[in-house]
Amino acid sequence: MTTTATTPAIGRLSAALPFWLSLLLIPIAWVSAIWGGWAVLLLPICTWYLFGVIDIFAGLNEANADPSTPDDQLWWYRVITIVWAPLQTATLFGILYYATHAEHLGGWELAGLFFGIGIITGTIGINYSHELMHQKPKIERWMGDILLAMVLYSHFRSEHLLVHHRYVGTPRDPVTARYNEGFHRYFTRVLVQCYRSAFKAEAAMQARKDRPWHDRSNPFWRYWALQVGFLALAMIIGGWLGLALFVWQAFIAAWHLELVNYIEHYGLTREHLGDGKYEYVKPHHSWNSAQKASNWLLINLQRHSDHHYKPDRRFPLLQNHSADDAPQLPYGYSVMGIVAMVPPVWRRMMNPQVRAWRRRYYPQITDWSAYKAATNPWPR
Repeated sequence: MTTTATTPAIGRLSAALPFWLSLLLIPIAWVSAIWGGWAVLLLPICTWYLFGVIDIFAGLNEANADPSTPDDQLWWYRVITIVWAPLQTATLFGILYYATHAEHLGGWELAGLFFGIGIITGTIGINYSHELMHQKPKIERWMGDILLAMVLYSHFRSEHLLVHHRYVGTPRDPVTARYNEGFHRYFTRVLVQCYRSAFKAEAAMQARKDRPWHDRSNPFWRYWALQVGFLALAMIIGGWLGLALFVWQAFIAAWHLELVNYIEHYGLTREHLGDGKYEYVKPHHSWNSAQKASNWLLINLQRHSDHHYKPDRRFPLLQNHSADDAPQLPYGYSVMGIVAMVPPVWRRMMNPQVRAWRRRYYPQITDWSAYKAATNPWPR
């Protein structure tokens, strides 16, 4: 069940301000570039560790806004996701120009700096694009496409909307992490499978309209054009070094996206009903977390069950699902991401919870190995 407490002042700027914390990462990025040295570690420290520590003291946020709140009361929430695209563009390419012309930055400092930039473009940029791609206004969807193109991951839009939301928790969803599958194996798998499934989904969409896959209405043409444009801009600004640093931050951004995907559905499957059909998606098919600070940074992404229930619901209106009807992570995404990087520790923490989840929601399935072999043919 969702928590009944409400937030009546949702339309005020003061209520939205905590979600603007991501803006603080931009000056931190510039400090890293200008100071160099160990300052290039500031972004990983702030996003990975600082928010995990703040979560401990800030506690949980289980209150819910009225889901029927009209869009005109959500302006201060919407604007942050819209302005982020131009801000990220200026930051990424501004620092790219500065770094490739600065004499005080050595090789390891450049690598560390753009590792941190990749955290921004992945943790914030791709997350905001996820919010924007689900909305109807064209300006928002375009901002989402621009953010994804900046990390060379434009296909995520097609994969997420046409594949993930439809097939989550089934063998046809590449990004549902399999039980016992370590993150590193998962990451190498989804890099290939997600692109392939996104392309096939869009080609099938064209076929249903009696068009060839290469029809100009296929969004992959837009994806490729935007990505080539950004690659060319990086080359113009910083030469081969600038191009390499741009690709490096894009890789780190994709890594962070798939790390979140890994956490969100690890080991959770929908019941197979026979004839290739599965039960409807329910709140218990996503891991949730109510950690307050992490949800500020990730604009309520951790309220993931409600997102799958109402994909176009704007982030301030996403409802918190309690432990009564949805599984809860032990910590926020920032901490869980660190744990996931060490598969033995991850399995020791999460596998008992997956097994408990199975006993609670699917007590009728007593032999999960046979069930996987028959209806869920995923590699272990």
